[in-house]
Amino acid sequence: MNMCLSTRLLKKSPIISNEFLYTLQITLLGCNLGFKEVTKLLRIGVDDDKVKMVGIHGIGGIGKTTIACALYNSIADRFEASCFLSNVREKASKNGLVSLQESLLLELVGEDVKLGGVNHGIPIIKRRLNQKKVLLVLDDVDNLQQLRAIAGGTDWFGSGSRVIITTRDKHLLRSHIDVKVKSYGVKELNKVEALELLSWNAFKGNKVDPSYAALLNRAIRYANGLPLALTIIGSNLLGKSLDEWESALENYEQRPNRSIQEMLTVSYEGLEDIQKEIFLDIACFFVGEKLEYVNNMLMHGRGFNPEYGIGVLIQKSLLMDKHGHAAMHDLVTEMGREIVRKESEVEPGNRSRLWFYDDIIHVLEEDMGSEKTEIMIIDLPEDEEVYWTGEEFKKMKNLKILKVTNAKFSTGPKHLPNTLRVLDWEGYPSPCLPPDFRPRKLSMMNLPNSSLKLDNPLKNFRSLSHMNFEGCETLVQLPDISGVPNLTELCLDDCTSLVEVHDSIGFLHKLRKLSVKGCTSLSTFPHSINLTSLETLSLWGCSSLRNFPEILGKMEFLEDVDLGSSAIEALPHSIQNLVGLRRLDLISCNWLSQLPSSIFLLPKLESLEAEYCKGCQILINYEGQENMGSIVSSKVKDLHFRSCNVSDEFLPIYFTCFPNIEMLHLGANNFTTLPSCIKDCRFLTSVYLDDCKQLQHITALPPNIKTLSARNCISLTSHSTSMLLSQEIHEVGGTHFMFPGTNIPGWFDQHKEGASLSFWFRKKFPEIALCFVFGGLDKEPRKFEVKFHVFINGKPSFQGNSFKMLTDHVFLFDLQKEVELPSYQLDQVVLENEWNHVEIHCLPSPTVLESSLDMAIVKWSGVHVYKQGNNMDDVSFCNPQHRTYDLVARYPWIKNQFVLTNETSDSNAMVMRTIGMTSENGKSLEGEDGNGS
Repeated sequence: MNMCLSTRLLKKSPIISNEFLYTLQITLLGCNLGFKEVTKLLRIGVDDDKVKMVGIHGIGGIGKTTIACALYNSIADRFEASCFLSNVREKASKNGLVSLQESLLLELVGEDVKLGGVNHGIPIIKRRLNQKKVLLVLDDVDNLQQLRAIAGGTDWFGSGSRVIITTRDKHLLRSHIDVKVKSYGVKELNKVEALELLSWNAFKGNKVDPSYAALLNRAIRYANGLPLALTIIGSNLLGKSLDEWESALENYEQRPNRSIQEMLTVSYEGLEDIQKEIFLDIACFFVGEKLEYVNNMLMHGRGFNPEYGIGVLIQKSLLMDKHGHAAMHDLVTEMGREIVRKESEVEPGNRSRLWFYDDIIHVLEEDMGSEKTEIMIIDLPEDEEVYWTGEEFKKMKNLKILKVTNAKFSTGPKHLPNTLRVLDWEGYPSPCLPPDFRPRKLSMMNLPNSSLKLDNPLKNFRSLSHMNFEGCETLVQLPDISGVPNLTELCLDDCTSLVEVHDSIGFLHKLRKLSVKGCTSLSTFPHSINLTSLETLSLWGCSSLRNFPEILGKMEFLEDVDLGSSAIEALPHSIQNLVGLRRLDLISCNWLSQLPSSIFLLPKLESLEAEYCKGCQILINYEGQENMGSIVSSKVKDLHFRSCNVSDEFLPIYFTCFPNIEMLHLGANNFTTLPSCIKDCRFLTSVYLDDCKQLQHITALPPNIKTLSARNCISLTSHSTSMLLSQEIHEVGGTHFMFPGTNIPGWFDQHKEGASLSFWFRKKFPEIALCFVFGGLDKEPRKFEVKFHVFINGKPSFQGNSFKMLTDHVFLFDLQKEVELPSYQLDQVVLENEWNHVEIHCLPSPTVLESSLDMAIVKWSGVHVYKQGNNMDDVSFCNPQHRTYDLVARYPWIKNQFVLTNETSDSNAMVMRTIGMTSENGKSLEGEDGNGS
């Protein structure tokens, strides 16, 4: 039934039939949101001097036409003329665009004109309509030429006109370059809306027999929010018994309903041939996979880049990008799979794609394969095993992609098709590939956790670009692979029996990624390499590998080298040929005794990580220190030398050789003095000295220091800690310091015993620094975490992140650096032109379960208002209004954070000694006026 009535019909027929109203009511169920959203885009009554074009897009059966009909019927009487041009795609295909133009003129102007062609009709439409306020709905547009023929621009219509376009292709709306078309994507119905629509159709109302509840939920799951499916299912089952419902739903789940299938297939039929192949591949195999993976698999398996085709599927609402994953409506997926099933309804071996495990077991065990099958992905239930001879792939002479993720076979394959482009078989059961396999077209070979041995050189693999043998515990050697000249990625991770990698790997000029992580038995690696395309190299965890290869030529693209936890003893002088290197990871290279001076010649090196290299020292120059200036590394920004036995002798060398570092990690080393030359590192903003227990003297700091962490530096002198508390360092703002200490700096505006402090401000929240001193309720040092909470006018406003601290330490930081203060959030709690009360509570909690009486405490708290950027007349540390506060009454949640003592039952004393809201004798630390000063 056509739901859309012309304005003339509505005016002539004041009485509309109950049947029509009923049909309209049930059709509009669930479309209320879309109706409202498109109404907003139309801006009727707001922009009546402008012409607006609005699009409604989504998959077939989602309710686009229903929303357009509802809008048409609700607003048509506000226009001089109106026209609902339905089935534009179908009419244009059958009768041509000229017929559409003639229908438009007949409906809007009342002229029965015979046009000579599209170009003849365009100026006539513009002349007839450009002074007329019209409502035009173009339903089911699928081609840009259709839009250009009947609604080519806003200047075609009079002021206040509105054009509504429904389409399955949202890209079409964006491509209408002459007009800016705003659009709305129709969403699936939620469960409540779906139940309501289904009930209206199946029971002529929303009163449902409770015995049908389970079947209704089953139908809703099947339809997955698609209004068309819900309407068809409900209408077909109207007045049917429970048994009939059960039978019908079983049929739907096994074979899609014809009406639903036909509606959804329309979008598929409008695709190009290559796009159809991509759609069927994704529908059968890749729904839910990352789009990056889908693109990679199809590029290798089909031999072309599918990115454009995937974009077309998304534009036509056949595919969705859900956070980088390929998503389809369940019925669209089923539509695609049904197209493949119909290729051979009786014998699955004659289909182009095989994914259903029963079909796969049948084809392999009965040897029913054929040359029609192009892709097979095998994922069997755990208790299933394929009993075959291993010869069954012989009939599949056109198989391009074979992926096995979970399957047991009675024997390994004795034949593989030479047409394979992707061989992805986890747990490949044979020690070698079939002897008659000629993989000239093979582009990807992924055989992780397999039984492969590879005793012979790899030949006839000229198309192979990706090779993965991760976790192959039977692989002892990687043979000569010079017969794989186009290899771009090689993964040998966790091949724990691998002893030798052939020298040929060092001269694959197209190799971009080489990963040999966790090969704990590897001892023989190429003596030299010249990999001109290599981008990443990882030998992490190769705990038997002692030699790093010589670099024969300049390697411009290698940016990342990871040698962590390897047994490499030295780096060659030729490492200077890694001219593109940005990151070098030497973490836990305990056998590495020195770094060559040539490392300072790397022009792009930004990060050098050598943590936990117990015996590592920098070899300044092969001739000595005479040419110190010639070995300065100007690019290094991050330097990591934690736990490297760094001594006072070598520390000044670091600052000389790396003058432009921005971040320095020197924790857990043996030096006693941070030398004064550190002040020459003008870009250094972050210094980490944690666990340097012998460090006594900090003689200077970099001029732009922002972050300094010296936790557990227990030998620091009082002079050094006083330097770290200097107002000159912190007054510029943005600092974050942690170090041993027991005092709040004297230049702070307020300091008090305990874990809480408060102040008042007006106009704007001031920029402030906070300082806390942590201690313990016993004498043992404790590790714990703390988090601070900020209240404004009694309302929780924001809180900081948890951070680790030690007892008898000071934490001084810029509040605005620790947390962002969103203006919209402050606006909700700050009183304009009045004094606002701020309370800050620092809540510690142990990182391990301990007796609550041994919990760490905050001994002192302090706040400082930065003088620059703040008006001190708008900040007060005494209550300007002389109010009193009962913290527990206002913040009952605080009670749960602390341990109750036996000393007092007073309500304010219940706010625990843990954060210092009370003194040792239980008396409140706030003054009588509550100012806490």
